[in-house]
Amino acid sequence: MQKAIYTTVGIDELLSHVQALKGVGARFVQMHAERNVDDGTYRLVYTFINVHAAQEHIAQDGSYAIENLVVEGIDRYQEMPSISSYYPAVFPFENEVHDLFGLAITDMQIDFKGFFYQVSTAEPMSVITPEVKAAREKAMKVRAAAEAKARKAAAEKAAAAAAAAGEGAASAAAAQPAAAAGSDAQHDEAAAKAALKAAEMEAKLAAMDPEKAAKVRAALAAKAVRDKQKKEA
Repeated sequence: MQKAIYTTVGIDELLSHVQALKGVGARFVQMHAERNVDDGTYRLVYTFINVHAAQEHIAQDGSYAIENLVVEGIDRYQEMPSISSYYPAVFPFENEVHDLFGLAITDMQIDFKGFFYQVSTAEPMSVITPEVKAAREKAMKVRAAAEAKARKAAAEKAAAAAAAAGEGAASAAAAQPAAAAGSDAQHDEAAAKAALKAAEMEAKLAAMDPEKAAKVRAALAAKAVRDKQKKEA
């Protein structure tokens, strides 16, 4: 029996996951794109099979698993890295995604420059009806207004925190040497900026779909761990 495993990864994590699959001898099976008609973003699914593991599992219980890497929330103008340096056989799929969906895939080993398909309409899989376009634009305006409101509230909160931090730094500076006071003020300013950045990000996440926000938070947490490991190395 065939099982399917789906792992959602960020764009910046894609190549490291592909490299890991290549390292264990997994074979590339296929890649396909999907479009979210509600917000116009795209989803890419890369499918692999670990042949050695599949053979062992089939011998044991007759089942095996295919592994899928999923990249979601891709903007049409966002660059995607090619995985062709690891799996050259991906070239027809990546060219197809470029020609039919209009997604920008960088560093393809075999790039047809938009001429892999002969189509009467450029990027046909990105064409939408007027009704869908109107609904999407309305949804985007509502989302943009909600995000702007959340950002404003977060900025006001962060500004108040920064002002309070500044007052605290000023009080401490009166009782310390000038050099020490300057150092504390810089520290407080950096902390205030970090707080403002975090608040703005939280405001953006609050305006997102909960499931998508959770995935973004997970990606940010993973990045923070990697950055900490690099710093400690």
